[in-house]
Amino acid sequence: MHICIFEDEYCTKLLPLAHLRPVFELRCGITTLREKITRSYLEAELILHVRDYLSKVVQEKKPDISVNDIPVGVKEVLFINGRLLMSDKVRKNIGDKYPGKDTVYRKNKVPVAAWLSNEHLEWMNAFLKNHVLVSGCFEPMEVEELSDADLITFPWELIHQNGTQLVSDFNIITEGNPRVLGDVYEGAHLLNPSQIHIAAGAKIKPGVVLDAEEGPIYISKDVNIMPNAVIQGPAFIGENSVVKISSKIYENTTIGETCKVGGEVEESIIHAYSNKQHEGFIGHSYLGEWVNIGADSNSSDLKNDYGNVKVYNDGAVVDTGSQFVGLLMGDHSKCGINSMFNTGTIVSVFCNLFGAGTPPKYVPAFAWGGADGFVPYRIEKAIEVAQKVMSRRKVQLSGAEMDLFKKVFTMTMEERSAGGIKDGGD
Repeated sequence: MHICIFEDEYCTKLLPLAHLRPVFELRCGITTLREKITRSYLEAELILHVRDYLSKVVQEKKPDISVNDIPVGVKEVLFINGRLLMSDKVRKNIGDKYPGKDTVYRKNKVPVAAWLSNEHLEWMNAFLKNHVLVSGCFEPMEVEELSDADLITFPWELIHQNGTQLVSDFNIITEGNPRVLGDVYEGAHLLNPSQIHIAAGAKIKPGVVLDAEEGPIYISKDVNIMPNAVIQGPAFIGENSVVKISSKIYENTTIGETCKVGGEVEESIIHAYSNKQHEGFIGHSYLGEWVNIGADSNSSDLKNDYGNVKVYNDGAVVDTGSQFVGLLMGDHSKCGINSMFNTGTIVSVFCNLFGAGTPPKYVPAFAWGGADGFVPYRIEKAIEVAQKVMSRRKVQLSGAEMDLFKKVFTMTMEERSAGGIKDGGD
């Protein structure tokens, strides 16, 4: 069996979080969207379809997987939308065998999955190499409706689904048998320990409270939870991460691999390799990779009038339909000490923010400055800083990644210009 996880025309609505990665590599709960799909098809050969400018980096990171190409001789492929939050019900409806005729499974006319063979598959393979898949690619063929499918459309939906996915992922990964394998020091407190998993090499220092009475807590390998930190479940702490002294990590929070986190964090996702080490608050927020939040910085996640939060998304202002949306910050962006962010602020990739006052609610990619104005963040300097930051975590920046950064810099020139930031400055 072969499955192809694909990006569709709605991928731009998941920017800036998806500028430097396919949408299916976004995290929700413990795992990424891709990992939720592949664990439902453990015996299948995987094919990935991504935007053309991402293909070299994706292929570099996954050399054993076909990217934007269906291997010769493959007769049938199950295509699965990379924005899908895979569930047992959807998995059962799609099945794991070709149904005898090419079939597309849709929700509100958007393809969730499709079985393709023969001429459809040949045409699709040619299309994969240079295009994002659109709804019309799966016509004409048999149509089945999947009303229970959940496709992630906007970044804040990842945040709002995070608690449910934390519980689901915890139960699947632990197989209903969480264990304490790491070191729990005398003076640490585990509340409802049957819902706490502590992997080998993790250290839970004196005074720590792991409170799983309202949801499970998963502590990964080699995590260091420093003294007097409190973590409320559902929560996940990724490998090699550090939770600083007296941190307050509230429910529905995911902290990815190799992060340093302190202060107060509530209902947020920190993807990986990012730091929010000091006092200050983020809530209902999503931080990408290689992000650094300065000391005593805060993000609002609730308007004073308790109204729905509106955000800038894909060229338009969108009503999120929620009272709670905090900061969305793309990869390699940073803010200085005492930074303040309004409710629903979007900071794109490679931004460097500093100074007094609150920045605008949308900061375009490669912007350098703050409330007093911005200049372009020169691509040469951005790459130089990225190399320094990544080398501190013993990660080497590849040539393909440098080319990707340059491509995104060029792609985002228009949005900087629209924001009054003229490229060519210092």
